[in-house]
Amino acid sequence: MLLIALFHSFWLSLFSNSDTTQHVLVRQVTFTGNFRTRDHIIRREMDVHTGDVITVQKLDSLLEYDRRKILNTNLFLTVELKKKRIDNDTTALNFYTADGKLIASPQAIELEVFVKEQWYLLAFPVFELADRNFNEWWYERGRDLSRTIYGAYILQQNLTGNNDRLRLRAEFGFIPRLDLYYSRPYLGKKQKLGMTIGMIRLTNRTLAYRTRADKLVFFPNENRIRERLNPYMTFTYRPKFYGFHSITAQFSHTTLSDTIAKLNPNYFLNGRHQQNYVQLSYSHSFDRRDRGQYPLRGYYYGLTISRLGVFSSDDIHQWEATASYGQYLPLGKKLFFSFSTKAKTSTPALQPFLQTRGLGYLTDLVRGYELYVIDGQHFGLVKTNLRYQLLSRTFNLSKLIKVRQFNTFPLAIYPTIYADFGYVRNQYIDLNNSKLANRPLMGMGLGLDIVTWYNFVGHLNYSVNHLGEARFYFSFGREF
Repeated sequence: MLLIALFHSFWLSLFSNSDTTQHVLVRQVTFTGNFRTRDHIIRREMDVHTGDVITVQKLDSLLEYDRRKILNTNLFLTVELKKKRIDNDTTALNFYTADGKLIASPQAIELEVFVKEQWYLLAFPVFELADRNFNEWWYERGRDLSRTIYGAYILQQNLTGNNDRLRLRAEFGFIPRLDLYYSRPYLGKKQKLGMTIGMIRLTNRTLAYRTRADKLVFFPNENRIRERLNPYMTFTYRPKFYGFHSITAQFSHTTLSDTIAKLNPNYFLNGRHQQNYVQLSYSHSFDRRDRGQYPLRGYYYGLTISRLGVFSSDDIHQWEATASYGQYLPLGKKLFFSFSTKAKTSTPALQPFLQTRGLGYLTDLVRGYELYVIDGQHFGLVKTNLRYQLLSRTFNLSKLIKVRQFNTFPLAIYPTIYADFGYVRNQYIDLNNSKLANRPLMGMGLGLDIVTWYNFVGHLNYSVNHLGEARFYFSFGREF
């Protein structure tokens, strides 16, 4: 028995280092560890299927891409694909490859996909700041604890095992908010269509009603000064693996108090107290990154075109278009470089304050300018990063934590050097006394990125901008 085992191990080692032109037949694909996720959801992400005849070299490459695609569903903590030789397979006779080449009796293998599912029900209290980011609250708002939001966040991922999601977010405090949506990414036998339906309702008592010198100006009030209702529906089309198309239709209804309309008549333009419109948007993206959470290899691009105000009775008629591109390049075993670009254009030039968005919102910012909001109709943004992989490990905590969804702890640490460049074009600069619009922006610095459980990424940066301002900036959140 020992001799047989040694001979079998020797044969497998030869197989793993064999001629890469050798063809293998994938006799069977099995799935292990997907207790809730249905097999077809995983199979949808794979290029390799039962009955394929592939060269050894191409098979290894395809399996690595399949592993990354399955991981990018955000359904699993870990994904492994293992090959197993099938001995004495008398059914493997003559097969044709995809390009029509006849292969006589290829070696048959079994492919097993091992996955470890995440904990799909996330329910936790919400306690966060009402400002755009932590840095604005820390430096500009005097660390005012009254500017906090509290409530509950409930996310049921993979609700029926079809990678669908149901989310409820109920918030109170500084900005009351109700956010409810359901998403089903794969419909029909071909699993190319998807649908999302949702609704957001926001109530503001304290509101940023304008910008002055590239800083938000707030009006505090105990009464409701703005209410917004936004139901929406999105249809998606994913013909293959990496490309996505989507069409979104939404209705926006926003009412404003008399005080805000008087303080800034341009909030809705012409001193209006409310704004109603239907918006249609088309988006296309192509994502070939190794992992959307914190990519190190690959590239992506995206395009979005939106029409705000479809009917003549709508209170706004505006076009917007954004385009983005990103490239991620390994320079060595642990050294990585990336750059990303984004550009936006919109028309007409005179727009409501609510819709005039340049740099400073969400991730559309030049690092070093976290405390500024630069309004404009058009902008361009370039971000560059040089990262070193100081640590990348997955810790097994099964002896301490018995719940399988929590006993695998991934941790990666990346010291970074970065430089960002941006430009905002504002054709009505006098409306907000901007000092940063219509001029080049540059920020650079050093940072430390920490990537861990369930797509949580923390950034600690020390940035310097072209104004000579140098500060520490911190951000932490869940990225998809």
